[in-house]
Amino acid sequence: MAAGKRTIGMGMDYSPSSKAAARWAVDNLVKAGDRIILVHVLPKGADASHKELWKNTGSPLIPLPEFMEMNVQARYGLNPDKEVLEILQAASKAKQVEVLAKIYWGDAREKLCEAVDDLKADLFVLGCRGLGPLKRALLGSVSNYVVNNATCPVTVVRGPTMSSA
Repeated sequence: MAAGKRTIGMGMDYSPSSKAAARWAVDNLVKAGDRIILVHVLPKGADASHKELWKNTGSPLIPLPEFMEMNVQARYGLNPDKEVLEILQAASKAKQVEVLAKIYWGDAREKLCEAVDDLKADLFVLGCRGLGPLKRALLGSVSNYVVNNATCPVTVVRGPTMSSA
């Protein structure tokens, strides 16, 4: 990893855990000059007008200001969380980081690992839903798969825990 500009991939589905991962990365990891790439993975069946053109390689990289436009989000079938985008926009200005988005279609586990290689990520950050052992065995853990198969260091951030009130 070069001492200068790093590429930090960030798995993003706008769940509470991925929101926590974005906050953690901005607060603890991102430095001036870094490049953050939000990686979205939509299911194979998700309908997007550009899907056929980009289904194998993912969408082109989309700069954050363009990605924040409603028509761009709708074109790719996304409904981003405004708070996450504002956190990233503030980091972009305060820390002078470049923030981009990229959309893939397919199995999240495989596509996130593919994104690490495609984007030449130096680091990758994603959230964890905190599945118990049984659910993890039945459904599979995306974060566990990425940790074990990605070709760069991966940080998994546990999302907020539900309090039993």
